[in-house]
Amino acid sequence: MNLKINITTFLLLASFIGAAQEVWTLEECVDYAIEHNLQVKNTSYNNESSRESYRQSIRDLLPSVSGSTDYSIRYGRSADPQTNDFVNTEFFSNNYSLNASLDLFRGFQKMNSIRASKFIYKATQEDILQEKFLLAFRVMSAFYDIKFFQGLVANTLEQLEISQANYDLVEKQVELGLMAGADLYEAESNLLGDKFLLTQNRNQLTNAKLVLLQEMNLIGATDIEIQETLEETSPNRDVTLDSLYRSARGFVPLVKAQEYRVSAAKKQMQATRGDLFPSLSLFAGYGTSYFETNVDDNGNVIPFKTQFNDNQSKFVGAQLNIPITNGWANHSRVKQQKIAYMQAKNNLEIQEQELFKLLQQLVQDNRALIAEYEQSLQKVDAQELAFTIAQKRYEKGLINALELFQAKNLFGVAQNENLQVGLRLKVNQSTIDFYSGLPIFNIN
Repeated sequence: MNLKINITTFLLLASFIGAAQEVWTLEECVDYAIEHNLQVKNTSYNNESSRESYRQSIRDLLPSVSGSTDYSIRYGRSADPQTNDFVNTEFFSNNYSLNASLDLFRGFQKMNSIRASKFIYKATQEDILQEKFLLAFRVMSAFYDIKFFQGLVANTLEQLEISQANYDLVEKQVELGLMAGADLYEAESNLLGDKFLLTQNRNQLTNAKLVLLQEMNLIGATDIEIQETLEETSPNRDVTLDSLYRSARGFVPLVKAQEYRVSAAKKQMQATRGDLFPSLSLFAGYGTSYFETNVDDNGNVIPFKTQFNDNQSKFVGAQLNIPITNGWANHSRVKQQKIAYMQAKNNLEIQEQELFKLLQQLVQDNRALIAEYEQSLQKVDAQELAFTIAQKRYEKGLINALELFQAKNLFGVAQNENLQVGLRLKVNQSTIDFYSGLPIFNIN
């Protein structure tokens, strides 16, 4: 029986059984997984935090303004604020103040801090994309694992159908006395072996579906039906490593995020160097007070509004701070930040190297899988022809059941190998498409 017909029959049967279930495409699985993945959400929170840090670094350019007030009651012997004489009178007082300061120059620390926090913010945006892409690849892998085990089940059903037909044939031949009872036992053993293999493959298919459900975080579901047909594999495609690396190097989130972190480390180093320079700031203040002991010539307490206006004090000034030495701490922080900058650059080179190795392996695997896939197609055709001949010879009594069983198994193995290589090639080429910049995932 033709393999494609059997696979189609199996998938139609599966879709009929689960007609009430939703059929998921790969794109839908990826979209749902990204929307409901907790790790993606966690990375988004990191991005929101870095965005707020960036905004606050801009707001740090604004003047610093603070106000204060107090209310105090004095008991026992204390100084009279009006006469500075010590008295034993109980009285209360109010003080009010408003102060402001503005940095004019701090070695460009704030400007460099703004740029550094902006680069960190951009890096966390790339982190979100990276997390989404990693999840998408895991979902794709689980999706194609299901397709593989569906194919194994379909192949096993085909083998089981052949074994059942052979068992029925041998049973009739034994009844007619044309075959011995031992032949029936061999046919039954072959049939039971295929049934056991079918159970194993179905269990593996169930487990593959569970993996996809877990990656999607599809709560409450125990089964999932995926798209039946896939795009045809094009084994004649070839790619060059240099062009693939140039394309991937420009957009892969992991590398771009590290580039931003290198820029951020450089700006942080420059901001730290600002501690070595003098700083200049402006400051101003306003204050007033009210004292219960403030009385007029008639001994009456001066009203609050009058005291509030009469006791006003204002000041304005500038402050120049020149760092001389603080145990060489500022220089030490600069050296530490320089080391952090060099480490960030080194991490970028590591990411570039890892990306190159990954693409190098993809290109090599692509060439190897293309050759394997073409040969596996030829092997399937050859083993199918060999099994067809063996089946006819067995029906004529020219070979025994063991020889037929071997021919059938070789045909089944060839089918499974072709299925596995074809899906591996599909995954490999989809991965290459991603690194080539093609939109295989609908991710923004």
